[in-house]
Amino acid sequence: MRIRLREARLRKVLTQEELAQRSGVAEATISRIESGQQEARISTVRKLAAALGIEPSELVDQEPPDTKRAA
Repeated sequence: MRIRLREARLRKVLTQEELAQRSGVAEATISRIESGQQEARISTVRKLAAALGIEPSELVDQEPPDTKRAA
């Protein structure tokens, strides 16, 4: 599950620090989620979405990863 957190945060013109303060999620956690180093828990997605004023579904990328088949 890919989280589109960075895009949503930048649309709201927030720094990672500001989002951390609004959401109660550690800034380091936000950084790791945005860089793909950490998967976000559902509870974390809900907190982040609430702080951004959006629905959690807007953060979750529903597209399956591309699967390249050998030709």
